[in-house]
This record gives sequence, structure tokens and C-alpha cells, in this order.
Amino acid sequence: MVNYFFGLKVAADSDSNKKFWLGVSVLFNLALLVVFKYADFLFGIKGIKLPLGISFFTFQTMSYVIDVYRKDAEVQRKLSDLALYISLFPQLVAGPIVRYQTVDQQINSRKHSLDKFAEGINRFVFGLSKKVLLANQLALVADGVFASSLSNLSIVESWLGILCYTLQIYFDFSGYSDMATGLGKMLGFDFLENFNYPYISQSVSEFWRRWHISLGSWFRDYVYIPLGGNRVSKIRLYRNLFVVWFLTGLWHGANWTFVIWGLYYGVLITLEKAILGNLLEKLPKIFRHIYLLCIVLIGWVFFRVDHISQGIGFIKIMMGLGTNPMINNKALVYINDYWYIVLASGIFSTPIVKKLKDIAIKINEKSLQNGIAYGLHSLILIICMFMIVIRLSSSSYNPFLYFRF
Repeated sequence: MVNYFFGLKVAADSDSNKKFWLGVSVLFNLALLVVFKYADFLFGIKGIKLPLGISFFTFQTMSYVIDVYRKDAEVQRKLSDLALYISLFPQLVAGPIVRYQTVDQQINSRKHSLDKFAEGINRFVFGLSKKVLLANQLALVADGVFASSLSNLSIVESWLGILCYTLQIYFDFSGYSDMATGLGKMLGFDFLENFNYPYISQSVSEFWRRWHISLGSWFRDYVYIPLGGNRVSKIRLYRNLFVVWFLTGLWHGANWTFVIWGLYYGVLITLEKAILGNLLEKLPKIFRHIYLLCIVLIGWVFFRVDHISQGIGFIKIMMGLGTNPMINNKALVYINDYWYIVLASGIFSTPIVKKLKDIAIKINEKSLQNGIAYGLHSLILIICMFMIVIRLSSSSYNPFLYFRF
């Protein structure tokens, strides 16, 4: 209701009043976020329950008023249609962040077809497969490792734990995005892609162009560019990067570990723009890829732990800086029981399947448009659903990573 009112005021008032109402709307939405998400972290106020997905729908409501102010979208005069945008359930809890200008036309004019509905089902099933068959299994190892005392960890176990978490968070998050996109297509909506195989990146800047694309573009368009973007002096450019990455870290969670994680990427992207970028371009691709994976693995440590000291201790073990053994029985058990999940996850985190399809189409444009290809595709979907049902009925372990977002 309040954002509906702000939208009308921003669209109709004089230029000076528009700015005033825009400022009020931004403060109002951020205030809600601060009260529900950061009251304990900033002011020590405990007991306020965190509404599910508040970070996502707060950014969506802010994008509505800002888009109307910038005239990137028409003001929505039907309250029910604005409520539909704000409460659009497929992506409301775990993203992607939908911006008003990308769906405003679809709210009133959506295209429905059996082909689009079928495409949505396919996308949903593959997303659910990512979540249940890969992410949940990887979580068993990652949660087991991070729940252990640092003194009991071995070096191999620490690397295995963060590797599994690295793959878990990708398949968990991209799986939910796929499910949201699939549900959206079933309802007639087309959401923008949120992931583009980020782990094949060769620099931190490229990684963030491929990971959580909707969040990156939100901060770029609504924070980075209004601050001046990269069309400013180098000092102001670096300041802008630090502001954006401080906010990106804080957005992910009310904990200093998330702030450190955000600033970690702010420093690295600044270094790439200042020095590292030119040096990286001279290296072979394989070394650039190894560099990126090492950066990301270490970064996820701070994203996963509850305390900064725990993160520093965990990284010391990874680097062999301590008295922890190289390997222990627990690590051997994890490797024996989960090697195939890690291997499959590593393969599916790359575009290898997509490239095989592209090669088949290049050889014969209609190679994937025949009864055998359709039958095989349907068989894969049925097998995936069968395995999902088996897994869900045999285990209640379904960790939800987004309660802090």
C-alpha cells in the first residue's frame, strides 16, 4: 500500500517533490529492512522475527519506485497489479531479484502456451534436481565439516568441506532460481537468468558477472552508477567499489563475516582494476582459472562460518599452518561415501552438457528434434523425479540457506 502511494506521488508531482517522495520511499523500505534484519546486529535488539525473503522483496519494492522516478517504467495505477509484482511468489523467497521494469509489461500482457508451460516444467524439475540430488547431499559433508571443532579437522577434511560448500551453495541457489524461472514460465512470466556457470570464470570481475546476476545488476544500476560508476577519478572509483561491496556483504546477512566477505571481493576487484587485471591477461587460461577458484573457495569460508575467528582458523588449517594432520578417518569416510556426488557436481557446474548439445546441433540442426531425443529427454526427467521422490521420502535433511537473506 505504502509503495503504491509512493509510486503515484513520484509519477505525478513536480520535479522537486518527486525527489522528496523518492527519498522518503527509499528510507521507508530500508527502515523496514533495518528493523527486521539488522536490529540485533546494529542495536542489540533481540526477538524480532525475520520475515522470509525480506531482502528480496525490499529490493523489488525499491526498484519499482526508482524505475518510476527514472521513467524506466510506467507507474502502476492498479493496486492489485502492484501487489502481484511485490508478492510474485516463485522468486520471492530465494530470488532472483525481479526488477519492475523487466516485468511491468508482463503483468498485464503475458503469453501462455503449452510449449512455454512444458519448458517451465522442465526447468523446475532440473532446478529441483539440483537442490535435492546434489546440494542436499553436498550439505551433509559441508555441514559435518563446519560443525566439527577446528582442532579435530584434518587438512584434507577442511578442503573437502569448503569444496562441498562451494558446490552446495551454487546448486542450491541456482536450483531455486531454476525452479522460480520454471514456475514463472508456467504462469506466463519470463524472468532474467541469475547464473551463468560462474565457476568457469577466470577473474573475480567475471565471476560476479556470472553469479547472482540479478543482485549484481541491482547494485550496479541503483548504487554504483548513481555514485558515479567508473566515470570518476580513480580514488572515487575505488570508493564506489568499496561502498557497493560493503553493502553487498551486509545485504547477505547481519554478521561481520558477511561484511568481511563483501569487502574481500571489493579489495580483489579493486586490485584487478588497478594492477592484477593486466597481469592476469598475460597468464594461460588454466592459471587464471585456478586463481579464481582459490579466491572463491577462501571467500566462501567467511560466508559459511559464524565468527571471523573461526574463518581465520579454518583457512589456517587449509594452508597447513598448524598441527592438524594431513588426513584423518573422517575425511576418508567422506571421500568414500560422497566422491561420486562431488565429481558429478563438478561436471554439472560447467557448461559441458550445453556444449555437447551445441555440437550435436552444429552437426545436424534437427538432431535434437526427433522422437529419440524427445523420448530420452522425457526419460531423464522421469528418472530425476523418481530419484527426487526417493531422496525426499528417505531423508528429511533439506537445509535452507536463505533464512538469513
